[in-house]
Amino acid sequence: MERLQRLTCWTREVLRQGPRARLDRLEPASADASFRRYFRAFTDQGQYIVMDAPPRQEDCRPWLRVGRLFRAAGVNTPEILAENLTEGFLLISDLGSTTYLAALNTDNADRLYRDANAALIKIQKASQEGELPPYDETLLRRELELFPEWYLGRHLGVRLGADQRQVLEDSFRRILANNLAQPRVYVHRDWHSRNLMLTADDNPGVIDFQDAVYGPITYDLVSLFKDAYIRWDEERVLDWSVRYWEGARQAGLPVQADFGTFYRDFEWMGVQRHIKVLGIFARLYHRDGKDAYLLDMPRVMDYLRRVCQRYSGLGSLLRLLDQVEGGTVTAGYTF
Repeated sequence: MERLQRLTCWTREVLRQGPRARLDRLEPASADASFRRYFRAFTDQGQYIVMDAPPRQEDCRPWLRVGRLFRAAGVNTPEILAENLTEGFLLISDLGSTTYLAALNTDNADRLYRDANAALIKIQKASQEGELPPYDETLLRRELELFPEWYLGRHLGVRLGADQRQVLEDSFRRILANNLAQPRVYVHRDWHSRNLMLTADDNPGVIDFQDAVYGPITYDLVSLFKDAYIRWDEERVLDWSVRYWEGARQAGLPVQADFGTFYRDFEWMGVQRHIKVLGIFARLYHRDGKDAYLLDMPRVMDYLRRVCQRYSGLGSLLRLLDQVEGGTVTAGYTF
């Protein structure tokens, strides 16, 4: 039996046993950068989401574990209604189809990001070491190495000389030293406008959390405010960051007592993420044939350049970027 047929039969059966609903039809809901697929189940009792995660490529257990962990923290993640780990099928509640990316505009951004900050603080307050994999030096460096392999090597066709490779290595060491010195909390790892859903109650709905780890406190904030898919003026990012920092301090989270120091950590964490994302987007295109991410690369590169221009410890990395790409940016805020 074809996989979609098996999925349909399983969905029909668990709906009948659990919500006591009759399946009318399944329609594609979304897909992401992995092998997972999502379908919306339309029934006589409402709508549900069915996740299809082929076990050979995807392991549902981290998704289930993190979803329950975040839900226990008071965050709006999908309710798990039925699971079949052998086949890689999950039936979950439907958080709707409106992402933050689709909904955000200049009028509602303050409110939507306030809600996102509040949800993030809930997740971070629930943090306990040992519950999630560590976002340690090995993993952070593995992500950085995607940049020379996939972005420079495969995408730009650049072969770094020995001196250039040393510049990159020295830069990576400085970036990692900052990242690893930051206080650690639960990290969603893709806390951005495509993974936050606009919901009428308990906004936002949170999805795509299966890669969550225990790591630097500024990582998710960078994902949100220096989003690869939507851009905001630096003045607004600064204001939202201050509001998060104030809320985090009131919640007793281990943020820096001085906002300038906190924002510097935020920026340096962003350098790691921007480098990683450029490598991932290049890999998605060259290995997986997903070309939509090419449109977002210039935005991410501009984020990276702006931060490198602001801090003396990143000047050599900026010069290396000039050598392989060229281009300049105007100065922004410096702390």
